[in-house]
Amino acid sequence: MAYLGPQLGRCRFFLPGVSAFRLFGTGEVGMDEMGLAMSRSPLERLDFDNVALKKLPLDTSEEPGVRQVKGACFSRVKPQPLTKPRFVAVSHEALALLGLDGKDVEEDPLGPEYLSGSTVMPGSEPAAHCYCGHQFGQFAGQLGDGAACYLGEVKVPPGQERELLRENPSGRWEMQVKGAGLTPYSRQADGRKVLRSSIREFLCSEAMYFLGVPTTRAGSVVTSDSKVIRDVYYSGNPRHERCSVVLRIAPTFLRFGSFEIFKRADEHTGRQGPSYGRDEIRGQMLDYVIEMFYPEIQQNFPDRVERNVAFFREVMLRTARLVAQWQCVGFCHGVLNTDNMSILGLTLDYGPYGFMDRFDPDFICNASDNSGRYTYQAQPAICRWNLVKLAEALNPELPPDRAEAVMEEYLDLYNGFYLENMRKKLGLLKKQEPEDEILITELLQIMHNTGADFTNTFRSLSQISCPTEGESEGEEERVKQASNLLLEQCACLEELKAANKPTMDPRELAMLLSMAQSNPALFQMISDRLTIARQLERLSKLKDLMEINEEELKTKHAEEWTHWITRYRKRLARELEGQSDVQAVQEERVKVMDSTNPRVVLRNYIAQNAIEAAESGDFSEVQQVLKVLEKPFSSQPGLEFPAWMGRGRATEQGERDEGDEHQQEAEASTSTARNPVPYDSKPPAWSHEICVT
Repeated sequence: MAYLGPQLGRCRFFLPGVSAFRLFGTGEVGMDEMGLAMSRSPLERLDFDNVALKKLPLDTSEEPGVRQVKGACFSRVKPQPLTKPRFVAVSHEALALLGLDGKDVEEDPLGPEYLSGSTVMPGSEPAAHCYCGHQFGQFAGQLGDGAACYLGEVKVPPGQERELLRENPSGRWEMQVKGAGLTPYSRQADGRKVLRSSIREFLCSEAMYFLGVPTTRAGSVVTSDSKVIRDVYYSGNPRHERCSVVLRIAPTFLRFGSFEIFKRADEHTGRQGPSYGRDEIRGQMLDYVIEMFYPEIQQNFPDRVERNVAFFREVMLRTARLVAQWQCVGFCHGVLNTDNMSILGLTLDYGPYGFMDRFDPDFICNASDNSGRYTYQAQPAICRWNLVKLAEALNPELPPDRAEAVMEEYLDLYNGFYLENMRKKLGLLKKQEPEDEILITELLQIMHNTGADFTNTFRSLSQISCPTEGESEGEEERVKQASNLLLEQCACLEELKAANKPTMDPRELAMLLSMAQSNPALFQMISDRLTIARQLERLSKLKDLMEINEEELKTKHAEEWTHWITRYRKRLARELEGQSDVQAVQEERVKVMDSTNPRVVLRNYIAQNAIEAAESGDFSEVQQVLKVLEKPFSSQPGLEFPAWMGRGRATEQGERDEGDEHQQEAEASTSTARNPVPYDSKPPAWSHEICVT
């Protein structure tokens, strides 16, 4: 179908890029004179000031197709229009950063056109960013924005909150659309994103913000009647999916990999950055980043080397704080390559992420991470490794010996941030005691042993009473009540058996064990000892579980929790020592814990329900989940269950192509046939079938 341009309202004349209206036949009467200012799209009034394209080298070629881009940080691109773009959802909070009213944008007939890149806004200068990256530990050479498109930078509107201005001292918000079509960096792909990945990114960007975790933002999701073919599970069964676009917002989307375009040929892969040898551009980019986003460092360090060291230390500190926050909400990024690490310490690029359900240090949220490089427990070390690669990319602007000295601070900083967050999660606010680390470690170990739900277990801790002086009567009963509370969040025997089943074929495992003994060199080439150790640990646990019944397991779990709760309550009692107003301390503890331990996170099953509803034409679940995630620490009466519960799938929104009905009805019936559970529930059994890759 040919593209017919914007779907206009009645009696409205519009030319893309033109902000004034004229009366046909005269050409003399402007919009202001006609008093039609209110009829303009609010998106046409955005005040663009695209500093990045002025300060950094721009490849002005519009040559179509994939190519190596040398000597430039950005390339001009033309977003590809979608057929019948329409909103799935918008985030009013995120759009407010740009000075936009979310309701006005939702009601704007041109909103989906502009926020999908189908029509270019006045002042917008579409471009794609060139960067490189280490992917799964190997340098991949040029990567770049293969599906994302920089639209420009919008000046911060008057009256923006002071805290936001501290976080974004540049005074501008970069707008970017993801899924707007081909760029020079699309490689073998088509530059498009589909509904499921777009919804996941949109919801998680906003979920992280409301959890208090630094992140890029998402302003909207637009879907369309344009289609691409995708093989969802790489199973040889491709299907048509709707092209969809996410609007992303951040001070900048520059990343560690932005500085890797200058890398010399890698000793392992032989690849080099497209701008190798152009050291003057690296200096130019470094000046831009520090001047725009770290102005205090620019002002306080007149010496260039000292300035660069201070900058690297600040990036290191922000990264350590960020990953500590991830660990404390059970978030796993999934693809922590250097090209997915923000130069501002923001959570960047939501691909195969996941919030842990059952606590497992070896949790892998990316089904294609076969080596387990990006497990939950590996994230702090991986972020350190990525910082080392950033330091290498900044050499000689950042002397290696100075970078090494900065990196020696990383572990202590990370541990400090992590302990600070964990003490809040446990309500240990008045004192810092050496045994706190042991208490936290033991809690996590018991959660692992018992298969306890990460989010709900921490949320439950505020319900454990704090013993007061002279309160010895009824102690055993209080501990038992607390134990029963936490046992509700633990896995049953069959769940634990399934969780500990080795992921490797027993014959393959036996072969590798034999090879490790007989031919260590060959073993090293095709496997590693950590992977084998994990498989053997699973086997050992599974063997123990096969020799126990459900009742014995529950008794064992109760004993473990009773022991820990007893220690925890003694530690809580010491919080009250020397306090004159015990009641106030108790209330403060509960308040802090309940504002630190979320009631709801974006679990995979919640996202999947919203995706399946949207794919069948019902966007209400995406919108409701967004509302729930905007208040993750609060109970929200009327928003406990999915929007479609009790009424089946609605299809008021969206249009179906001929031939799609049977597929969409099958998808809808699959979801509505499941027993709905509240958003704050442990995941339902079917959620374990969800595969994100």
